Amino acid sequence: MKNLINRVQLIGHLGKDVETHEFSAGKKIAKATMATTESYYNKDGDRVENTDWHNLVAWGKTAELMANLGTKGAKIAISGKISNRSYEDKSGIKKYVTEVIVDEFMLMTPKNKVPF
Repeated sequence: MKNLINRVQLIGHLGKDVETHEFSAGKKIAKATMATTESYYNKDGDRVENTDWHNLVAWGKTAELMANLGTKGAKIAISGKISNRSYEDKSGIKKYVTEVIVDEFMLMTPKNKVPF
């Protein structure tokens, strides 16, 4: 059961192309957003869709692969862990961020068939 502690798996669509940054020490980071949508029928029988957005962060080789394969609209499956952090913006206001640190991902849409 210890392998289940702080694990998340999601399937969704990328909201934008994956952005990357390389630090001076050669370490790479990739960032993206992913939309997951679920639907249900309300009491009137109308279909209602609810979309949640998730901030994704990947490091190293995973970051490189995501940058090469991850384009807006691509359907991907990810596995990782939830991370919460905070920082102060330029005005000194404390901001809180929740991210999924991606360990593994799988492109589910062939690269030449991305809808956007």
